[in-house]
Amino acid sequence: MHKTHPKPVSFQDQLADCLSACLECAHTCASCADACLAEDSVADLRGCIRTDLDCADICTATARVLSRQTAFGESPAATQVKACRDACQKCASHCEAHRSHHAHCAHCADACNACAAACDRLLGVID
Repeated sequence: MHKTHPKPVSFQDQLADCLSACLECAHTCASCADACLAEDSVADLRGCIRTDLDCADICTATARVLSRQTAFGESPAATQVKACRDACQKCASHCEAHRSHHAHCAHCADACNACAAACDRLLGVID
């Protein structure tokens, strides 16, 4: 879709990668939160669930902001991408703590780390 925009940006690849990573991470975090709720040890996973849901919402909002690619210099896009990176790093850290016990947390940590890296790559060209 971005390639058909009448005013394309010079960082199309980084933008597309970040947007895709945000959507994948949002889906993965929401699924991880749901899986955590199904665990017998759900009380021990409250912090992880909360962080998963926050990260999912922030990733979704970031993808929506990045979908509007005009006027990057005038929009809060960079600030939003930084917030997304930070949320992904925090969520990855929580999920890493449960990696060995819960496969869904391992998968979520990987998605969060990938999204944080994609955010960093985009920030490198828009910041």
